[in-house]
Formats: sequence, C-alpha cells, structure tokens
Amino acid sequence: MEFFGSLQGLGVETATYLMFGMLLLLLVTGIPLAFLTLLVALVFALGWFGPMAVPLITSRVYSFVTSFVFVSVPMFVLMAAILDRSGIARDLFDAMKLVGGRLRGGVAIQTIIVAVILAAMSGIIGGEIVLLGLIALPQMLRLGYDRQLAIGVVCAGGALGTMVPPSIVLIIYGLTANVSIGDLFTASFLPGLMLASFYVIYVLTRAYLNPAMAPALPPDDDTPLSEKLKLLRGLILPILVVIGVLGSIYGGIASVTEASAVGVLGVIISTMLRGEFTLRLMTGAALQTLRTVGMIVWIGIGASALVGVFNLMGGLEFIQSLVANISENRLYVLLFMMGILFVLGMFLDWVGIALLAMPVFVPIITDLGYDPVWFGVLFCMNMQVSFLSPPFGPAAFYLKSVAPADISLGEIFKSLLPFICLQVLALALLIAFPGITGR
Repeated sequence: MEFFGSLQGLGVETATYLMFGMLLLLLVTGIPLAFLTLLVALVFALGWFGPMAVPLITSRVYSFVTSFVFVSVPMFVLMAAILDRSGIARDLFDAMKLVGGRLRGGVAIQTIIVAVILAAMSGIIGGEIVLLGLIALPQMLRLGYDRQLAIGVVCAGGALGTMVPPSIVLIIYGLTANVSIGDLFTASFLPGLMLASFYVIYVLTRAYLNPAMAPALPPDDDTPLSEKLKLLRGLILPILVVIGVLGSIYGGIASVTEASAVGVLGVIISTMLRGEFTLRLMTGAALQTLRTVGMIVWIGIGASALVGVFNLMGGLEFIQSLVANISENRLYVLLFMMGILFVLGMFLDWVGIALLAMPVFVPIITDLGYDPVWFGVLFCMNMQVSFLSPPFGPAAFYLKSVAPADISLGEIFKSLLPFICLQVLALALLIAFPGITGR
C-alpha cells in the first residue's frame, strides 16, 4: 500500500521511466508479455488512481476484444492452419515448376512466387516458412544450390505474409491505429510485390554471376506436356481462393471480416475437392487456431490495459513532446521511430510492438502531417526485418524446426543478412517515395 501511495506523488516523467523500467525487468524474468503488461497496468492503475480505476481497464479491454474486424484474425489463422495440414501448398509448389523451368535459380524463384500466393491466401508467416522448409529447401539442396541462398530464400519468402494482404499484422495495426484495413491492404499490395521482386532480382543476379550457386534443373527433370497439364490443376484452387479473398475486398463486395470467412470456406471446399477433408484435419486446425488467437488476444488485453492507464496518466502527451523535441525536421523524428521499432523487433513479438507502440506513435505521426496508412505500411516493412533479425528472429527458429540437422541456427541467421539488407532498402524506398503505396 505504501508503494501504491508513493506512485501518486510522482510526476508523469518519473512514472513513465518507472513503468518502462518495470516492463524491462519483468521481461528479463521470462514472464509472458501478455501477463506482465497486464500486471504493470494494474499496479499503476491502483497506485495512480486508486481502486476506482480498475473499471477503466476493463472497458479498454472490452472495446478491443469486441471489435468486429478482430473476427477476421481467427478466420485467417484458421485458413493457414488448414493449409498447413493439406497438400495444397505442395501441389502449388510442384505446379510452379512451369514458371521456373530450366532457368538458373528457377527453383528459388518458384519458391518466392509460391510464398507470395500462400501469403495472399492466409497472411500467416509461421506456417509458410515451415511448409517451404519441408517442400522447397530439400529440393534446392538436392539440386546443389548454395546452402545460404536456399535458406535465405525460404525464410525471407515465407515472411512475406507480413506485407502481402491479407496480412494479420496490417489488421492488428488497423485496429490499434483506428484506420481502414481495406486502405491498408490496398497500400501494402505494391510494396509487398516490390519486396518479392527484390528477392527474385537478387537470386537471378547471384545465379548469373555464379551459375554454380543456383543451377537450373537437369535435363532429366524436364516435365512432359501431359504432366505439365496435370500440374496446372494445382494452381487453380489456390488462385481461386486468392481471388475470392482479395477480389471481394478490392471489389467492394465484402468487408475484410466477411472476406476472411469467404477464404475459410474456399480452403475447406478445396480440401473437400482434393479428398483431404477429415474431422481430424479440422480438429487439429481448430486447436492450432485457438492457441494462436488466444496468444494474440491475451497480448491485446495486456497491451490495451497498459496503454489505457498510461494515457490517463498523461504519458501520451509526455512521449509526444519527448519525441517531437528530438528534431524540428519531421523526417528525423520518423527515422527515430523506425529505429525504435527495429530495436524492439529484435526482442519483442510484433503483436506486442503493434499494441504497445502504435497507440503512442500514430498520434505523433498524424500531428507531423504524415498519413497513418502509409506509416502502417512502413511498420509492416519494419516488422519484416524483425522476423529475420537476430537474436530472436522467429523466421530462423521456424526453419530450424524442420531444417536438416547439419544446418545450425547461426548459419541460418548468417544466410539472412543479404535479405535483411533488401528489406532495409525497400523500407528506405517507401520513406523516400511514399507514392509507391498510392497514398
């Protein structure tokens, strides 16, 4: 009680430093982010305002979890979980042999294209990296591809789900920043394809300069015409699902939430047509969805509570003045924010970063005259970097879980460095040329 009473006598500056110090200290102990943010929120709510402030926390949490758009998150996660358990991705990869053909680096390019299609179907990165790690990586290693190039293509390509609509990162950002998710999808579409094209250009360049790094398919791997026609069938269902999801959004037929339901229905029908639909498949997919969405919801509850208490304390105004005083040049302020997000991405999950940082950053961005939708695309591109960056880049750990035993985590992170540079280049281009997003 003495501690709670002492908080009331602190200024907002001291309380802010104390709050962030407590967060860092609790993070080191290994307490999950969702619970430590809720704990810190309760401590400061009771200490600053007293017991009467607790209903304020519950009202913030209620408004987050009852958002209609949030319904799309479990839907897209369920899509990814069903894809995980079906053979759709494998047939899609086999069908994309028609694109790679005898081209040097063809299998790597085929992997990137498949990654873009899978991203446009579900918007989840974990499942994509695991799928590509099981399907594409062994084939590239068998053909004699440079190990680091093959590893980088799988991880970087699989992480494209962050940028390519319907990205769950964009949905969570839209919820926290209170901007149109449809506008975010439209603005991120071209930057996502731009980043994928950077990967393709990089692969082609490396293959041209050193053909041994990414050899073409040998003559005995040529596919006869009859087999090519059969392979083409593997493209039809995924393309129809993508058209159903993105076409209904961009065509104004359905909202993002409704389009997510269309996507789930499309994937379920696809598994039925392929003869793969079983109760076991759906049960496993539903349980995986519950685990993933449960984590997102709990982080959202803790972050919403913490940000709500911080705002009531006057912390938002303090942070805004602190950041705004860094420089009179708004570009430097923006770059400073990007630097903070980059550092946070090395240690925190993107969900926590979005829910904790965006309620603070977006009002500052708006006051500086920047477009919050454009900033959302920058945020997602920044999170692309965080997925690959050591020491906790999740893409590396996803791949390590299915990679051959002789591929170490250190080798995976080393392989990702060129692709991180390409992501930083894409981020720089988005900052220099906002028109790429159409904003």
